[in-house]
Amino acid sequence: MSAEALQVAKVYRHLLRAVKKHVAKEDRARHFKEYVTEEFRNNCKLSDPSSIQQKIKLAHNYTFLLNSVHHHQELLFSYNIAVDRSDEMKKVLGRSAASVGLQLPEVYQP
Repeated sequence: MSAEALQVAKVYRHLLRAVKKHVAKEDRARHFKEYVTEEFRNNCKLSDPSSIQQKIKLAHNYTFLLNSVHHHQELLFSYNIAVDRSDEMKKVLGRSAASVGLQLPEVYQP
């Protein structure tokens, strides 16, 4: 494999990992992962080096954006800055209950 192909594979792997971790956690959001895969397959036949580098840079920047937004959200949660903490508290309580072998009850929603 050429150095360029290795670079494309590395960026593709990192982007898929970021999308899977931050966006497509649930089954209903898997179309984001499918879109990324489709875009890489559609652009695999590009021959212009400048357009290839532009696409690689775009994918790298989007990966960086996903990771940065997720990290920023975690910082906001940790500093208790004007964010809805109910989901975070459910996660913490669920982990605490699971550590002693219990499960949280399902919340009734009419």
